[in-house]
Amino acid sequence: MSKIEQIVAREIFDTRGNPTIETTVVLTDGTVAKSSVPTGATKGTYEAQHLRDNDPNRYFGMGVLKAVDVVNREIAQKLTGMEASEQQEIDKLMIELDGTQNKIKLGGNSILSVSQAVCKAAAKSSLLPLSLYIRQFISRENKEHKIPSPMFNLIEGGKHANNNLNFQQFLLIPASSHTLSESMEIGITVYKKLREYLIDNNQSVLNADDGGFAPSYATNADAFKTIRVVIERTPYAFLRDVFLGVDIAANAFLSSKKYTIKDKNGQLDQDDLIEIYQGLLNDFSLVYFEDPFAEDDWDGWKKMYTSFASKALIVGDDITSTNPYRLQSALNNNVLSAIVIKPNQIGTVTEALAVAEIARFKQLKIIVSARSGETDDDFIADFAVAVDADYVKFGAPARERIIKYNRLLAIEQELTKSKLS
Repeated sequence: MSKIEQIVAREIFDTRGNPTIETTVVLTDGTVAKSSVPTGATKGTYEAQHLRDNDPNRYFGMGVLKAVDVVNREIAQKLTGMEASEQQEIDKLMIELDGTQNKIKLGGNSILSVSQAVCKAAAKSSLLPLSLYIRQFISRENKEHKIPSPMFNLIEGGKHANNNLNFQQFLLIPASSHTLSESMEIGITVYKKLREYLIDNNQSVLNADDGGFAPSYATNADAFKTIRVVIERTPYAFLRDVFLGVDIAANAFLSSKKYTIKDKNGQLDQDDLIEIYQGLLNDFSLVYFEDPFAEDDWDGWKKMYTSFASKALIVGDDITSTNPYRLQSALNNNVLSAIVIKPNQIGTVTEALAVAEIARFKQLKIIVSARSGETDDDFIADFAVAVDADYVKFGAPARERIIKYNRLLAIEQELTKSKLS
């Protein structure tokens, strides 16, 4: 395997027009690979921190020239000459060089851009498909790859959209019995039918952060009603071909230990929210509830799990933040049946793999997710296949989001060919 010859970073822009970092790694055999890092609109308290310039006169303080400098000077100096295949040692060295719990010194964005670029370069140099290369770092008896099922973000609210919906993502989930190709056709068909329906009803069809639509409704439940009506206008059967789910992102509407949403007047406690979620479950047979309570509202999470775990997936994102210590707390409290994995929440490929492995060992469902501020990097698709993710959540089947879906389709074709050969 070749050694790292050069590491160079630069400032680029994500899909919201905010600066982010892209790192290029060059190996001694001439292999070149680059990787860029997404950013989230809603960030959990326990995520790895991105290093920003905080210069109010430049990109509203969001510049990443400090992060670029960290990569070009500190990280490049330490990693140049190392074997590119030593992913775990490389990631460990960067973690130690940073020396903080949340990677605030070097920046989770700086570190992850290098971690992913090294991984891509090493895979390319080894002539292995990236998903298969990443899989080498996981202890797994079953070596057969599977393609995760997609969840499509059709309608958006919360911090992802400039509308009056509190919940962040209203999700269409094709039945897992469908192949990825079939699921893509389902998702795109419903997405286009939804656009037609919104136009016919004088609603906005402008896209929010994840490519979903951002109409305004009197209640969050109305968004589900719309999607169900639209499904009925397609060849697909509700609760046979497709199901519904929600990313609630409850952190966004918590204040002074009370929740405020449009579906019920006043400040709400845990029991009030449980009642609302029960109504949504009864009316729309939701199979997926992500972040139904705030990240530190353990009592709320316990009530949610006790009431709903036998009927739907109770999914942690902000509460776990792809952090092994937060995941262990969630496991100790028995509040989850599934976890969202986002490499940029933890900062290295190795750590993200470790969290996914803990989750798999504890029999949690795994959802690998993109972020609201994305780039054209499709690393996350290969990562999802490598960790045997049950689902992926890349956004709507449109705009820049399609890059990751297209990569997943390519992997599906690669695996099909390898089985036939």
